[in-house]
Amino acid sequence: MKEIIPLLGIETEYGIIREDLENSDPVDESMKLLKSCSQKSVVGKWAYSQENSHQDMRGFKVQSLAQDEEEDAFCAEDRKRPYSYLEMKCDRVLSNGARFYNDHTHPEYSTPECSSLFSLVAHDVAGEKIVAESTKIRNQELGGKSVQIFKNNTDYSGHSYGTHDNYLIPRKIPFDHLVKGLVPFLVTRQLYAGAGKIGSENPNSIGYKGLQLAQRSDFIEKILSIETMTQRPIINTRDEPHAIRNKYRRLHLIMGDANMSAYATALKVGSTRLVLNLIASGGALPDIELENPVEDVQKVSLEKNRNAKLKKTSGDSITALEIQEIYLEAIEQNFSNQNKEWSWIIQEWGKTLNDFKHSPEKLSNRIDWAIKEKLFLEFMESENFSWDDPMLQSLDLEYHNLDPDRGLYRGLEQENHVYSLLTEEEINCAIEFPPAGTRAKIRGDAVNKESEKIKSIHWTGIEFKNGDVVDLTGVISKEDVEKTHSASY
Repeated sequence: MKEIIPLLGIETEYGIIREDLENSDPVDESMKLLKSCSQKSVVGKWAYSQENSHQDMRGFKVQSLAQDEEEDAFCAEDRKRPYSYLEMKCDRVLSNGARFYNDHTHPEYSTPECSSLFSLVAHDVAGEKIVAESTKIRNQELGGKSVQIFKNNTDYSGHSYGTHDNYLIPRKIPFDHLVKGLVPFLVTRQLYAGAGKIGSENPNSIGYKGLQLAQRSDFIEKILSIETMTQRPIINTRDEPHAIRNKYRRLHLIMGDANMSAYATALKVGSTRLVLNLIASGGALPDIELENPVEDVQKVSLEKNRNAKLKKTSGDSITALEIQEIYLEAIEQNFSNQNKEWSWIIQEWGKTLNDFKHSPEKLSNRIDWAIKEKLFLEFMESENFSWDDPMLQSLDLEYHNLDPDRGLYRGLEQENHVYSLLTEEEINCAIEFPPAGTRAKIRGDAVNKESEKIKSIHWTGIEFKNGDVVDLTGVISKEDVEKTHSASY
């Protein structure tokens, strides 16, 4: 069967702290981190005029967003700084096709568009390495290890920052069909995609003691919303395709966690891609409608036995695991034995659900929350700690630290205690080169070969100082890439 969801991408906002200062400025620190990036880049040329975040998939345009008010507040504060807007953004487009910039108080890395799942995961990990190397260079300037970077989603002070998985999908899919097919799946995807979190920051479960499945679940408040910083939804309705508008949408999912485990990232994005393929191809969808999907997001995350019982609109109950099993069965019936990538997803999805059901301890080498659970239980036993000890939140943060000498996940990697999905060669290739067969190849090559000639650059095109323009809006398939690339260079 033809791949219906042709392009994938991940945006990651990283947590940043300056440990040697009592009151540091995260905007300033993010700027200085970005200036330390040694990757070949085009700097300060991002075409913000091409951004449009106010169009809603439900067929209307909103006049203002909560983020606009926050942006206004930032701008009022920023006017006191000795920098221009573009200087503060420190926007970089890298020779591997990625974008690396300052999203106000967080350095953000957006992978290039990828057509292959494994290419995407390699580029996500490449982003970790690029951010970590920039941090190392910055700390060399400071003469210590003052700046620390975390690939996670909470600072434990009530703030959540995002990890967004993106999928280019056909616009012809009816929006209500998309919602019906996705919501039960996304509510329960955290069974294997959750990064784990000590305690809770949600006002409704503030006294929770223990490890919940996911970090973003505390902050989900709506089924549908165009907002990303308040009223965060299960399905974000922003309609900004970065492609031909009448043919495509970009599904911009903001409720996922930042996974340290590349395996978990692959299973999260891979399973979602196949569910979207099922919806787009008109396959028979699981007949599941949850009565309280927003409440269920946190219920699934907090459930002590890891398998919350959820109520359907029909009045019946169904467990989180049963929902995932039903989706997997539908995927197997439609997409088995199609290609190597799909076969890997189906096989590992089934293996993970089976382990979850019968031998959950087997998840502790590849699923983030389960890795944390094993690690923290061992620590608690050795130190005679309980789940509500504040030390565990510190350990939780350190799990996500990119510093190879401090990060707990990095330590487990070095000791070969976690599953290695990628080789060093694959990661290094993604650091240096854009993914073949996507328009990111054209963008990356332009940065690598013609950086001094570029006037502006965006996901959808490149404008050169001599007036030449490379339009990437309709460049989706490998054939589109080859045709445009040969005409451009």
